[in-house]
Amino acid sequence: MSTTTPTAQLAAAGVSIWLDDLSRERLTSGSLQRLIDEKNVVGVTTNPSIFQAAITSGEDYAGKIRELAADGSDVDQTIFEITTSDVADACDLFAPVAAATDGVDGRVSIEVDPRLAWDTDGTIAEAKRLYAKVGKDNVLIKIPATVEGLGAISAVLAEGISVNVTLIFSLERYRAVIDAFLTGLERAKEAGHDLTKLHSVASFFVSRLDTEIDKRLDALGTPEAAALRGKAGVANARLAYEVYEQEFSTDRWSALAAAGARPQRPLWASTGVKDPAYPDTLYVTELVATDVVNTMPEKTLTATFDHGEVTGDTITGTYADARQVLDSLAAQGISYDEVVALLETEGLDKFVTSWSELLADVQKALATADASAH
Repeated sequence: MSTTTPTAQLAAAGVSIWLDDLSRERLTSGSLQRLIDEKNVVGVTTNPSIFQAAITSGEDYAGKIRELAADGSDVDQTIFEITTSDVADACDLFAPVAAATDGVDGRVSIEVDPRLAWDTDGTIAEAKRLYAKVGKDNVLIKIPATVEGLGAISAVLAEGISVNVTLIFSLERYRAVIDAFLTGLERAKEAGHDLTKLHSVASFFVSRLDTEIDKRLDALGTPEAAALRGKAGVANARLAYEVYEQEFSTDRWSALAAAGARPQRPLWASTGVKDPAYPDTLYVTELVATDVVNTMPEKTLTATFDHGEVTGDTITGTYADARQVLDSLAAQGISYDEVVALLETEGLDKFVTSWSELLADVQKALATADASAH
């Protein structure tokens, strides 16, 4: 691979590029393989919104839905079969990457049913079911970082299942996620699991913070407020990396590392720019450091490949400035705690809505297939 493209430079700087998208069409057309070959993509993340868009946007799934209808599958079973099948095939596609990186990359994430986000036991059961069904070592089971999700994260890791913790917005919750990760590893070790095989990422959402905070800054309408637009997302993520550095240099971590454990890497999610006034590579080039993942929608990946300016590490050493941004926002009367709580609620609502729409669409498709069969 050439190191002259911006995506290659990003990879060389220690950033793993994952695509935030998956569909049957991507797998069958070879477009995903091309992104691996040409744009340094080494993993994939999915979520309920991605599957809803994929399954309802064309005819790619019609045959499979007809087949499942004929077998008498209900709507939940149909979605379970379709999504796990796509993820298993993507895992196979990324198997060479997983082998080459000792399982660090080549990962494909699948999320538990978002309606279970507030149900610890339900999440644990669903995570085990997804893991067993996909049946691939390089799958990551996505669990939202709700308060109820924290216990599930520990329990699922304790079973020897690798986890992608998603929907993290606040630094305080991120510390709780790392604690849940370490607890899970300690329990996995006690249970005799090989810690070298357990992997995890913590998905910290970036752009949505700017969207919400910019709205509040615009409402203030002062020059001081205007000067802070578009700064919160990057500042928050940089401070998350500081938390990562702190939490993975403790004695508690050292004991696990000595047993072969690998750190839970920070993953930058929601890295597509929502405001056209900002550079389209903002949440990529400003968040470069070793051992991070950036999961990008294809539009952001294309922009980065085309004109991203990668200047090496843009995180380490920025923590005082990042804190200053959050302090300045507080001085403007913007409550960080209120914003991050709102974003978690909205993020979960969005996934539940997407899932409900998917259920309705697949239900309709099953009924149509059923009618045409009789």
